[in-house]
Amino acid sequence: MKFCWTTLQVKDMEASLAFYETIVDLKLMRRFSPTDDMEIVFLGEGSTQVELICNKKEGKDASCDGFSLGFVTKSLDDTMNFIHSKGIKIESGPYQPNPHTRFIYVQDPDGYTVQFVEFI
Repeated sequence: MKFCWTTLQVKDMEASLAFYETIVDLKLMRRFSPTDDMEIVFLGEGSTQVELICNKKEGKDASCDGFSLGFVTKSLDDTMNFIHSKGIKIESGPYQPNPHTRFIYVQDPDGYTVQFVEFI
């Protein structure tokens, strides 16, 4: 079995899309509206992607507790500087649980936890 995507219910598609394209650097792969009230976006390159769904009719808020997305970065210091330049708060970290791994956590526009990790 192959893992294909993680789905996030979002309140504001444009804000979420800007975060994942600009901050996380994911590429927009597909964007469509199956109904007038719903928009779906797939982001990422390769076989595993992030799916954003904005359903204006239902207006549901997703629970973000205990959920996070992790992304590898080449330089955690550069990523932290970039995040600060965009006015995004680092929620926690940096942590270095061992000599080979460093990471931080931020929140996306809907409160989902996003982890940036550097493997040294």
